[in-house]
Amino acid sequence: MTHTKKWILPAAITQEADTALGAYPEPLRQILSKRGYNTQESAQAFLNARPPASTDPFQLKDMEAAVDRIQYAVDHGERIAVYGDYDVDGVTATALLHQALRSLDADVRGYIPHRFDEGYGLNNEALDTLHSEGVRLVITVDCGIRSPDEISHARALGLALIITDHHRPADGELPPAHAILDPKRSDDTYPDKDLAGVGIAYKLVQALLAARGHGDGDPSSDLAEPATEQLVRSLLDLVALGTVADLAPLVGENRSLVRAGLKVMAGRQRQGLYALANVAGIPLQKATSAHIGYVLGPRLNAAGRLESATAALELLMTEDVQRAGQLAQHLDAQNRARQALTRTTQEQAEMMARSDDPDAYLLFAAHPEFNAGVVGLAASRLTDAYYRPAVVAATGPEETRGSCRSIPEFNITEALDRCKELLVRHGGHSAAAGFTVRNENLPELISRLKQLAAEALSGHDLRPTMTVDAEIPLTSVRPHLLDLLAELEPTGYGNPDASFVSRDVRVRSSRAVGAEGRHLKLVVEDEKGFSHDVIGFRLGHLLPQLPSRVDLLYSYEINEYNGRIGYQLNLRDLRPAGMED
Repeated sequence: MTHTKKWILPAAITQEADTALGAYPEPLRQILSKRGYNTQESAQAFLNARPPASTDPFQLKDMEAAVDRIQYAVDHGERIAVYGDYDVDGVTATALLHQALRSLDADVRGYIPHRFDEGYGLNNEALDTLHSEGVRLVITVDCGIRSPDEISHARALGLALIITDHHRPADGELPPAHAILDPKRSDDTYPDKDLAGVGIAYKLVQALLAARGHGDGDPSSDLAEPATEQLVRSLLDLVALGTVADLAPLVGENRSLVRAGLKVMAGRQRQGLYALANVAGIPLQKATSAHIGYVLGPRLNAAGRLESATAALELLMTEDVQRAGQLAQHLDAQNRARQALTRTTQEQAEMMARSDDPDAYLLFAAHPEFNAGVVGLAASRLTDAYYRPAVVAATGPEETRGSCRSIPEFNITEALDRCKELLVRHGGHSAAAGFTVRNENLPELISRLKQLAAEALSGHDLRPTMTVDAEIPLTSVRPHLLDLLAELEPTGYGNPDASFVSRDVRVRSSRAVGAEGRHLKLVVEDEKGFSHDVIGFRLGHLLPQLPSRVDLLYSYEINEYNGRIGYQLNLRDLRPAGMED
């Protein structure tokens, strides 16, 4: 049995840290130390999801200018458009800001561009339409920082633009907007640079309500009026949704916002979200960040991937029970269609990329029949399978739209920046990005990206790394361990589920389950004779070579199915017992 993943085992906890964290049981002490919380104070702040000391929204550059311009628009009856993106972060940010402005009796509408007809971000045609409809102020959420030409066009029309975004400006250049709220701009002093787009929109609402004389905009403050406190808190479910779905790191302020947002979500106050959870078969009162990432988020995203994201936006804003149910059913059906389309696209893209250059450091596949709404998901699957940056693109008559996913050793957005003269537009993060390129420039772009990847990655050990929090005997894995792990919530990107390694475990039974035997189902036994259920998603291919004794890398979780509660190991990887890395 070959082993293609590299396990990063934790260093032993230092005596100093072990003493400082003595109030916590094992293996929580080891987990906390592994994640950099080596003092009682830092560990308690993390476990309590305590927000950073300074979260004043007015620390964001241009916040005063943004608030003043919005207040002017509200007071003078100007029509406002909230212009979002078609992913969950953009849709939740649009719904959040729309709801807050409506509470101030603003004349406001939400606008989400159509992925296939308009593409990502601002576009001149949409701005023309909004202007013709009487809009005089446009507030972007989760987009706009890389749209200088479109913002210049808006100014020429007489539109005022306020940009709220969390993406990195192109080469440090800022578009000519009235105000730009983006903690990643070089002159911004806001301490947390990792807020999602919906997090920036939330900070704007906090500041706006404070300036309108409704307390200080902080729902935890004694100065906040009851009605304002209730409004600000009611928006936190949207913040949690967008933050988790956009893979913003769940540390710092994000962690605090998401934990608070999950509590709001549990109250089932938002009719559309309650309907969506019912359709998906999850109890909203027990929702976790994993439910957002794997159940709710994909269904909300499905609308913008296959058609228009307006259905997702309407779902989050409607108060009509019947309409919420209809929209939830629609999004659930779209998600099933999206899953099938993603599998087909992944298989085709994999075949194309591997047949073209099987040893390439960057995988690239473009085809006219690819759906632009799922190319990012297909690229992500390729990156997971081969531990290489991957680009999957949909080729149109004149332009190709691509989506990129990458690995820590290769910053894909910086690579696109180095090819910017070939691109119509581009943007993203170090691990995920998108671009539009004219078809005549596509061959040169492919060549350049592959060359940049080869220069950056040659000589690296390109195996996916799996970080382990603690090495424990399987006899220690009992339900009481879950009480300790619950303190790590919310978990996700930047704060993953705790992972463990247990050595020399006997495999009592094994079989492949799921469609086409894609998943691996095991029953293993510890040295005291207790059995443990194991599920390995997408690991069914390991079954033919499975040895009788293995080392397991896994997380521990509750498995609730048809009202029955069990416990299982969620298998991340395995290898023959005693096998060295």
